[in-house]
Amino acid sequence: MLIKGARRLEKIRFFPFYSKADKKGKYIAIIGLGSNIEDEKKRFRGLFRLFIQDKRLQILQTSPFLINKAFGFEEQKDFTNAVMVVSTSLHARALLKVLFFYEFKFRRKRTFKNAPRTLDLDLLYFSKKVRKDEYCMVPHVGVNDRISVILPLGMLR
Repeated sequence: MLIKGARRLEKIRFFPFYSKADKKGKYIAIIGLGSNIEDEKKRFRGLFRLFIQDKRLQILQTSPFLINKAFGFEEQKDFTNAVMVVSTSLHARALLKVLFFYEFKFRRKRTFKNAPRTLDLDLLYFSKKVRKDEYCMVPHVGVNDRISVILPLGMLR
């Protein structure tokens, strides 16, 4: 079946991943991962390893990768996207700060809207909560309209 914008699904170590451990945190968050500057897969594996070591986060599962057409600014390389489900005791805004830290660690540059990026981490959903302020919007804007989120979410157990 062809889905507009979707190129293919790919699997590598840790993507997909499923943990049988009991959830430790108070909240469940779904994080969107995106990148289109090489080597995306190596970067996602590195991020997975850093998250495993981060005591504030517990990875519960990840999706396979979706390789999809760039949107917004289309004159760029296809994106590699996945979703990750984590357990945390951080509240949404604090978790968002942690995600920004990891983007910075992986040298994310925000040059213009929808620009190529080394790593894009979006807080898609947060324990069925809704939050809207100038720093944090949950569910993430457009989450229900993006193939880069919908398909990987559908691949979770």
